[in-house]
Amino acid sequence: MPNDKKNNDEREMGFLDHLEELRSRIVYSVLAVLICSIVAGFFADFLVKTVLLGPMLKVGLKPQVLTPYGIMLTYMQVVVVVGIIAAMPIILYHLWKFVSPGLLPHERKYAFRIVFFTTFCFMSGITFAYFILVPTALTFFSTFGTDVFTLNIAINEYISFMLSLILGAGLVFELPMITFFLSKFGIVTPKFMRKYRKHAIVIILIISAVVTPTPDMLTQSLLAAPMIVLYEVSIFISMFAQKKPEQETE
Repeated sequence: MPNDKKNNDEREMGFLDHLEELRSRIVYSVLAVLICSIVAGFFADFLVKTVLLGPMLKVGLKPQVLTPYGIMLTYMQVVVVVGIIAAMPIILYHLWKFVSPGLLPHERKYAFRIVFFTTFCFMSGITFAYFILVPTALTFFSTFGTDVFTLNIAINEYISFMLSLILGAGLVFELPMITFFLSKFGIVTPKFMRKYRKHAIVIILIISAVVTPTPDMLTQSLLAAPMIVLYEVSIFISMFAQKKPEQETE
């Protein structure tokens, strides 16, 4: 009985230690977002007028502010979102540090590479959405009924539209990294991915329709196309993830 009590206490302390570790990682991540948001605040005019409104102004559209506090709210939203994006490498690092104690020693040494490639995939999705998805969608929508209607977009609707595309694309581009981890744990195999390729394409089309805040097929297809390419790349990543342990054992 004393031994059982001692073991229970050790398990309880271990659980509390994990909670404390999680709390500290969350605090570090929030501080990173706060600091990055403060830095972004110094460039708020550039971020709003050039970065945020740039794609809209290039196609000849003009944003409208429909509430007295709309401009201030726009600046705040942009600063916070930019802060989150800029702090993403730090957030991913602390997430990895929280998970790494449960991994094998030879798996922990890949922390920097995993954080780098996860950040790279996320930023690639954001870049693709900003330079291709958003301008193409705005150009497509601005051609409808312009001889009868004047298309002036409410700034809050535009922000929701843009953030949905950008953040959605950023998350979608994480498919290779997700495949890597699932393959590491033996949940996904290259054979499985090849066998269900057609099913995956259907799921990709559904995901692109859900992530894209617009009902048009053009924007959805533009998002689905790189996802299909990423799926094919993920097959090779799955092969690499499963061969790596064998090579290290040898």
